[in-house]
Amino acid sequence: MPSTHSLAPLPPATPRAPVRWVLALSSHILRTERLVLTGLMTLLVLFILLNVVTRYTGMPIYWVDEAAVYTVVWLTFVGASVMTRLRMDFAVTMLTDHLGARGARAFKVVATLGVLLFGLAMLVMCWVWMDPIGIARYGFDAKEFAAESFNFLYTERTQTLNWPTWVLQLILPIFSATFSVHALANLLEDMGAAERVQHAGFDVVNADAVN
Repeated sequence: MPSTHSLAPLPPATPRAPVRWVLALSSHILRTERLVLTGLMTLLVLFILLNVVTRYTGMPIYWVDEAAVYTVVWLTFVGASVMTRLRMDFAVTMLTDHLGARGARAFKVVATLGVLLFGLAMLVMCWVWMDPIGIARYGFDAKEFAAESFNFLYTERTQTLNWPTWVLQLILPIFSATFSVHALANLLEDMGAAERVQHAGFDVVNADAVN
């Protein structure tokens, strides 16, 4: 008669160091994004309340509208990065529902790989668009850089805030980097290189029901 010890499940294998580093980096980014989301949502509420009060008193502050718009933009990109790691992005399962477990897993790996490639491509696009080496070559002189390259990113300013637009548009390369790290972490989990991580502090109903 077999002993009860022989029926005990084996503990999961410890992932290799590079895999652990990617998962740890993704977890750190996710916790930071949670704080950023909280701060941005608070800031958005304050902007809306300020806008209502100032308009009601007949002394509207015009830059509040633009600030609220850019806050929503940052909220959207940070939230999209978080949803990627939590696997709350949309998925169409018409095909995978008719496949076996092995086929569905293969398709999921391919889909996650596509997400990673998209993030990396966006990161390259941001590098070409912002051209940090090019602007540095001109001594960070935005006008000379724009005259030679016809890239006017560093000369444009917002309409009411009068901020440099490139500062606000930094969310694009930031999103591309965090999105790519999260996609790589998801890919490693889908390939079986590590167990799926449970993320504390994110109370979602059921991420598996979404993807």
